[in-house]
Amino acid sequence: MSTTLGQWNSAFIAGGIAACGAVTVTHPFETVKIRLQLQGELQSKRDAPRMYKGVFHGVSVIAKNEGAKGLFRGIGAAYLYQMILNGCRLGFYEPLRQNTTMAIFKDANVQSLGVNIFSGASSGILGAAAGSPFFLVKTRLQSFSPFLPVGTQHPYKNTIDGLRQIHHNEGTKGLYRGVGAAMVRTGFGSSVQLPTYFFAKRRLVKHLGMKEGAVLHLASSTASGFVVCCVMHPPDTVMSRMYNQTGNLYTGALDCFLKTIKTEGLLAIYKGYFAHLARILPHTVLTLTLAEQTNKLMRKFEDNMLPGTLKEKI
Repeated sequence: MSTTLGQWNSAFIAGGIAACGAVTVTHPFETVKIRLQLQGELQSKRDAPRMYKGVFHGVSVIAKNEGAKGLFRGIGAAYLYQMILNGCRLGFYEPLRQNTTMAIFKDANVQSLGVNIFSGASSGILGAAAGSPFFLVKTRLQSFSPFLPVGTQHPYKNTIDGLRQIHHNEGTKGLYRGVGAAMVRTGFGSSVQLPTYFFAKRRLVKHLGMKEGAVLHLASSTASGFVVCCVMHPPDTVMSRMYNQTGNLYTGALDCFLKTIKTEGLLAIYKGYFAHLARILPHTVLTLTLAEQTNKLMRKFEDNMLPGTLKEKI
């Protein structure tokens, strides 16, 4: 039991640290993705202005008009969210998988695709629900622009000010606006991220003879990132719009999805797809690769530095 708890603590901390490292690199693409998703909201394609014309155009326009500050809007909230989300996602995944596998097959070492997907989705949903207020503030901070505004504008000073203003104006319910869409979006992504990562890893070892190490982690996480982006982007667009509104545009995730398609066309739910891919690929690669390396360092630290009595307690 103590060993399992120690592994869970290591996975939780490693997941959070790895995600913060990844988000530092990929945050500007996330800012562009959100503005592309909100651009032309509930307007026909013919009437909607195109202030951001793609990934690199968006980065250059924001950098030119708002500087690095514009590209990194909401980075504090992003760190907090990633610590919670990926800490839960990477920390809960293996315990959930092992316990569910043991309950069904009486052997924790059995590999079941269904159990892996369930464990990935469940751990992601837990993290998304816990971190939702921070993602809400992050989205609103990133969408704000004094030069080229898109969607509803929220002039918050920082993460704390955003949380305070939301709670004051919209109540506790406002802090969890769009949490349903966030849980669906993250459940979709998490249901395939870790299972795809470990599936690719096993196949690369079996068929290509790759050895455990950074190259194997890089190849496995790249495959995982492609799959995650394809599955997660439509609910991600819905979530961005649900978060950015103040209850005046959509009554729920399904209403947002239907209104978006009806007004802007089917492809509207894939707005910002390439910006999302530019973010999710390096983010997935860095998160999973750094998590593996951080886990190793933490295990090494525990083995070499901590006394035996303390190891047993953790």
